[in-house]
Amino acid sequence: MRKVISINECLKTYEGDGIPVTRAFPTPLIRENDPFLLFDHFGPIKYDPGGATGVPAHPHCGFEAITYLLEGEVEHKDSWGGQASIKTGDIQWMTTGSGLIHSELVTEKFKKSGGVMQGLQIWVNLQAKNKKVKPWYQHIKKDNIPTIKEKDGVWIKVLVGQIKDTKSLVQTYSPVSIFDIQFYKPDQISLDIPKNQIAMVYVIDGELKFFEKNKIASKGQMIYFDQSSSKINLTSISSSGSYLILAGEALNESVFRHGPFITNTEEEMKQAMLDYQNGKMGILN
Repeated sequence: MRKVISINECLKTYEGDGIPVTRAFPTPLIRENDPFLLFDHFGPIKYDPGGATGVPAHPHCGFEAITYLLEGEVEHKDSWGGQASIKTGDIQWMTTGSGLIHSELVTEKFKKSGGVMQGLQIWVNLQAKNKKVKPWYQHIKKDNIPTIKEKDGVWIKVLVGQIKDTKSLVQTYSPVSIFDIQFYKPDQISLDIPKNQIAMVYVIDGELKFFEKNKIASKGQMIYFDQSSSKINLTSISSSGSYLILAGEALNESVFRHGPFITNTEEEMKQAMLDYQNGKMGILN
């Protein structure tokens, strides 16, 4: 069984128009967790009618990103023609590749009515050989996310990757797995994670107990595991809980990052910035 290395508090910060963010990484202490580059839990934040805006147009390149919307509604638009209304429970997967410009503004319906907004955003690095692939966009509605019953009162949403014979609809360049394990009673399960992959668990809601350390992980904390086994035990001691599993094989490549851009070298970063300035990442109307 994999052992817990640490249970970490996440950084509390703010983004955009004052959206509270719980950030596991990057932080002053943790730069990344190869192949994962960023993990943010944005919100929850309650907007009055007319008060929400969202994230205006901005560029990205060199990685893939998932947004898992826990509450709210946003409208995705990008410079390569991707467009979708993301609603509560939906996910979107964006391969930024050679570069794109996108916005994530709230829908007109949400702006008029107001409400609670929160979700998870995760960046996954692209291998050097895939850094320049054509950008593309995938939207999976809540009802189309493959979900399996692990046992009575425990369900697994396969957001990315595969568990047993159930495979996500998301197609990725980066071989990673992201599952939302939902408990509706206190219980324990064991999951298979290949030994060559790192593994983390983020507590969206609820509490997990780890007996070998006699410690409890609570909402907003990230648990890091070693790679001593292909098994992970999760024991939820809450009447209900939601726990996000992240697993992936390290790329072991250099990472050069500047704001929204990810490259392997400084020279590639200079070129990415030139590409953006020269309109090669497209135009968002």
